[in-house]
Amino acid sequence: MKQLEVQIMGQSYLLGCPENGDARMLDAVNRVDMAMCRIRDAGKIKARDRIAVLAALNLAFELPERTPGAPAAAAPAGGNAESPQLAALLQRLDTALGIDGRLL
Repeated sequence: MKQLEVQIMGQSYLLGCPENGDARMLDAVNRVDMAMCRIRDAGKIKARDRIAVLAALNLAFELPERTPGAPAAAAPAGGNAESPQLAALLQRLDTALGIDGRLL
């Protein structure tokens, strides 16, 4: 496995990368860097770890939209677009984030 040195939000990281995976890894690094910088530049959150968590959650949330051929998330029965589990998880995240702002 080869190693790539990359920069995310101005900080250097040495990442393991499979052979011939450079382009995909650099694309992933670019997406993470852009997501983290957007959150940081919004000015509400300063802690790097919180920025990283929010960026990861945002990227994971967008993943089904970006994946070609992936089925759209089905709405739960009753027409509610948000499942009770998702609503509870979002509430817990909002509570944990406190004064930093709401997740969604």
